[in-house]
Amino acid sequence: MHVYTYICFSFKLINKKINKMKKIVFLSAIALSLAFISKAQTKWNIDAMHSSVKFSVSHLTISEVEGSFKIFSGTVESKTPDFNNASINFTVDVNSINTDNDMRDKHLKSDDFFNADKFPKMTFVSTSFKKIKGNMYALEGNLTIRDVTKKVKFTTIYGGTVKDPYGNTKAGFKATGKISRKAYNLLWNKLTEAGGAVVGDEVTMNINVELGQQK
Repeated sequence: MHVYTYICFSFKLINKKINKMKKIVFLSAIALSLAFISKAQTKWNIDAMHSSVKFSVSHLTISEVEGSFKIFSGTVESKTPDFNNASINFTVDVNSINTDNDMRDKHLKSDDFFNADKFPKMTFVSTSFKKIKGNMYALEGNLTIRDVTKKVKFTTIYGGTVKDPYGNTKAGFKATGKISRKAYNLLWNKLTEAGGAVVGDEVTMNINVELGQQK
């Protein structure tokens, strides 16, 4: 009887040790997986000093007016060195609009256009960033202006990745696309004597960004 009890007790101890070892192996595997994921995914911030957000729109059907937003920020997260399938978030301060004309800028901030008091931010969240060929990429995502969110597409050129003189890793991109301002309730307009629109509907966006990799 004592031998039987001893054997049962021994088996229980062995099972406990085996289960403990299994648990340690399992937790170790999870830790290694998380470390690999963390190492594989890189995070980047937009270097606003070396970036720009510009736009142009037709005026009187015969010329174009250009402008820019001076304050913006954004992040990029990528699991691959070439940024394929990266996730992108971008925010623009509407009150930072600048067309080199104070009266026009004030009008653009009013409810005729952006209503910057009520809707001070424009945002973009990517849904797809695909490498097409070479350094050309197709960027798609949701752009929110005022209280309207719509899908947009940008043709994007990857400029490359380098180390700056201070040892920081930088990457560059240029994105171009077109949107309808009326689709976002930027509706103000008047007609010329010939019947043409004073301000065109189609707005061309030109965005140059330099990214700095987080350390």
